[in-house]
Amino acid sequence: MCGIALIISGVRIDLSSLLLDTTNCSSSSQESVLFSVDDIKAALRKRGPDSLGSKAIFLHADEGRSIRSLMEGEEPTKESDIKGSCVLNNGLFGKVLFVGATLQLRGIHPITQPLVDESGNILVYNGEIFGGIEFSRDSNDAEVLMQSLGKCCNCLSHNHEGACSSSGNVKHSVPELLSTIRGPWALLYWQASSKTIWFGRDALGRRSLLVHWPSIEDPRLMLSSVSPPSTIDERADIGYKNGPTELKFWEELPCAVYSLSMSALKSDESLVGEVRSHNWTDPLLEELIKWERTYVEPKPEDLIESHGMFSSEQRASVFFIATGRLHQEVLAALKESVRRRTIFSGTHLGNSPVAVLFSGGLDSMILAALLDECLDPKFGIDLLNVSFDGQSAPDRISARAGVIELRKKASLRRWNLVEIDAELPKLTLETKHVMSLINPSNTYMDLNIGIALWLAAGGDGWVCEETGRNDDSECQRVRYKSDSRILLVGSGADEQCAGYGRHKTKYRQSGWVGLNEEMKLDMQRIWKRNLGRDDRCIADNGREARFPFLDEDVIRLLLDIPLWEIADLRQPSGVGDKKILREVARMLHLHEAAILPKRAIQFGSRIARESNRKNFGSNRAANQASAGSAIIHPI
Repeated sequence: MCGIALIISGVRIDLSSLLLDTTNCSSSSQESVLFSVDDIKAALRKRGPDSLGSKAIFLHADEGRSIRSLMEGEEPTKESDIKGSCVLNNGLFGKVLFVGATLQLRGIHPITQPLVDESGNILVYNGEIFGGIEFSRDSNDAEVLMQSLGKCCNCLSHNHEGACSSSGNVKHSVPELLSTIRGPWALLYWQASSKTIWFGRDALGRRSLLVHWPSIEDPRLMLSSVSPPSTIDERADIGYKNGPTELKFWEELPCAVYSLSMSALKSDESLVGEVRSHNWTDPLLEELIKWERTYVEPKPEDLIESHGMFSSEQRASVFFIATGRLHQEVLAALKESVRRRTIFSGTHLGNSPVAVLFSGGLDSMILAALLDECLDPKFGIDLLNVSFDGQSAPDRISARAGVIELRKKASLRRWNLVEIDAELPKLTLETKHVMSLINPSNTYMDLNIGIALWLAAGGDGWVCEETGRNDDSECQRVRYKSDSRILLVGSGADEQCAGYGRHKTKYRQSGWVGLNEEMKLDMQRIWKRNLGRDDRCIADNGREARFPFLDEDVIRLLLDIPLWEIADLRQPSGVGDKKILREVARMLHLHEAAILPKRAIQFGSRIARESNRKNFGSNRAANQASAGSAIIHPI
């Protein structure tokens, strides 16, 4: 972690296998640059990495029309290399630039990306490996991945037959190896032996990776963890009346492994790179992508605990026998997920190395309680809470109640409720900055969520110091800046456990099958609607977002559980929605949190109300304009 980028110029990109328009994919060197490489580096540097580096490769064709590469800083050793370098300087051949920013959370020795091995392979990696590839606790996962990638064959897919083009005892192709990784990742990898660039993001899209496919306006192929601010007009204010912006430079890269294979055209002196998408080779990942649940519609006897056929004692007994084991399994899977996400090493630990995005609601309370069970007692836990209405915002009220409940459960832990107060009208420059972070997302809902996440992840607020009295209202507020580098976020809980209001609406309209389809839709688009945006807003503060509810094993387990045990939307809000997580909360002795209704961060923090007033004049006007889905228009 914390960011990567790739810029390819002077190469004609063939996107035909992706069914994308290739008519604008020119290899012209006359680039209409909307922003420079320095803009990307500045955006990554702002995240506060421990190191930031870059490495360039120059490509040209020799007399035999084979592709040759020359790494930046290398001296040409043959006449063809010299000729190729000179032609390159005239803009006729290709350049590939890798950029890597590293916030080091693994390994005891500092590293700087891009990583380059003795074979000339190059890797920039933004992610965490929680399983699939073995390495020691003191190892850096990027270095271990680099070693494993160096042993891969040159085949473009796992369906190769016969001898591989590589020699030696080769076990995997690159897509096969990447399919084994458990955890969030995005990467860029140059395989020198095959003259192929591999890029992609994990199957769930938990790490941001934006793509700009070549166009007439800018013929470069570009990949980046973040959109630089210069792609948004710095002079613009945020308004509603002037029509939609036409700027659509970036898009979220769909979750897959991609290859870009280089070759030389026979008819001219151009280079061409063919982009292909590769399927995941692990059956588990295919199952998670399809998101198929076996048990969707209950039979009458499946809902027996809610009927009046038995006494309350008998119903409780039947219910415990039928579902108690499920709750135990979910609790165990979530605890293991949190444990994996508290693995870190190195010298940048601080007093509270892991924080929680904290509203005091069901999901964040579960994460906080499990974190307490997994984290060394010597560390404090920062609970980051943002409010746009002082102490009156619903999330501030529930957060204060939640920390009291946590202190009762774990009285020896140092719990730091970090209260981050904001006033939306005063956030003019900050709003413009967050606009660039959420790009290509562009609705008021995206912006409201992005601002709330960005401020919360900043961790700059107030904590209450005890005054010796039991009444928390008498505590003294002092300034506090969280030093955590890891932030646990509850994303994925609502999508998998029917926590949104639209889930109840769909259940009323279409029953259990309709509810299941709505949840499936949410999970299959979460990479595009939520995760990339959230990752960019959090990472901008030098913190790494980790999503325990989106652990591969947690998702698989929840899919194996009958839908009516996950949620029962016949029951009131705070009871039937996210039913299984409410039982997990009770097992963690979080009885008050177990009955709290769902509140999205934009409503719980009150930023949506303030945004409606600022941009539409009132909540009523905002509702009439469907403010949540309304597009933001620069004036």
